[in-house]
Amino acid sequence: MNRYKQTTVELTPRQIQILRTIANFADKYCYLPTIAELASRLNISRSTAFEHIAELRRKDLLYESPLKARSLKPTPKAQRLLKQSATHSQQQELPQAQGIPLLGKIAAGKPVNAFENRETLSLPDCFGNNDDVFALEVSGNSMIEEGICDGDYIICRKAQTARNGQIVVALTENENTTLKKFYREKSRIRLQPANKDYDPIYTDDCRIQAVAVGLLRKL
Repeated sequence: MNRYKQTTVELTPRQIQILRTIANFADKYCYLPTIAELASRLNISRSTAFEHIAELRRKDLLYESPLKARSLKPTPKAQRLLKQSATHSQQQELPQAQGIPLLGKIAAGKPVNAFENRETLSLPDCFGNNDDVFALEVSGNSMIEEGICDGDYIICRKAQTARNGQIVVALTENENTTLKKFYREKSRIRLQPANKDYDPIYTDDCRIQAVAVGLLRKL
């Protein structure tokens, strides 16, 4: 029995799925998932997720950092296992979006002449087709004055820096992520909401994860 088979036989399919989900989440969003986020993605309870995580830590497949909410990071041993098992994965890739017809322009002021267009519109056409672009569903109304409402989808591009005034996905000291406008002040960083009912967040240790580049909304 080779090393790969010896390693995988010790893991349940669910544990392999958990490792792969954590790794994919970190690659996509540039930060690690919490236990609650992991449980939600896998449609399992937090207690069940915690039990599997404890077993993966015991097998030296996950780092343990109990003082941080976002510490679910695969160890080098786990990363090798995932790389070796990539061809054995039972997860199916989602089909590429084909786009929707772009039939022209519509007047929001004075009427314009109608004409037919044969182009198509897709997210890759608008924002690029690479691993740096991803979407997040907005929860809350702290950005409504920028036209960003609860339930909208923000299109983001991975970044580690931002210009003053840009809307960013930021990771704060307490390991929470937030969508706010970024401002670098003399001795601190201000994460500014776009809602007068919310106070700014001031921080000395803010990590930029991405900048917002677009918005999607279902009517």
